[in-house]
Amino acid sequence: MAITVLNTVDAKEQFTDLINRVVHSKERVILTRRGQEIAAIIPLEDLTLLQEAQDRHDLREAIDALKEVRNVGTMTLDQLREDIGI
Repeated sequence: MAITVLNTVDAKEQFTDLINRVVHSKERVILTRRGQEIAAIIPLEDLTLLQEAQDRHDLREAIDALKEVRNVGTMTLDQLREDIGI
């Protein structure tokens, strides 16, 4: 997949064309402002993959947290406050 880097002023002028390139050619566009990368326009399929990867990561973290609770146990809010000195 092609990646295009474009400043926001040019992107604004070419918006319709950019959207068509992203949709039809699966091009990825990185937007810059004052030389800094600030955002991206990506195909919806890319966003779906990112969301699925984040969901899998979140699920793994939740499973690990549950395993820790089973192995280590829990503590009350008062115990936590005492542990951290509040």
